[in-house]
Amino acid sequence: QVQLVESGGGLVQAGGSLRLSCAASGGIFRINTMEWYRQAPGKERELVAGITRGGTRNTADSVKGRFTISRDNAKNTAYLQMNSLKPEDTAVYYCNAVGTMTWGKSFTSWGQGTQVTVSS
Repeated sequence: QVQLVESGGGLVQAGGSLRLSCAASGGIFRINTMEWYRQAPGKERELVAGITRGGTRNTADSVKGRFTISRDNAKNTAYLQMNSLKPEDTAVYYCNAVGTMTWGKSFTSWGQGTQVTVSS
């Protein structure tokens, strides 16, 4: 059973920065894609950024130029550096990972979420 543990959320003033981390563990052979999603109250979950094992990134237009996704394959960990935060970035941020277990079975796992609150 793959587990994802997110950390780094919190309360920050507009214009500030936060760095989220997502650590995966549990019988992992390879993680192909790691992504960050967010869900604000009353809204649907949306993709913020994703990164492949080879480092190819995609980033939502709403955060492009402010948020950067990265990963450490050796640590099975992804990061989301968030700069110039705005109140509209307030949401619960979730990590998602897709890959293969050591015995060959594919997996898709979600973290429990971490709250990011940006005050104006």
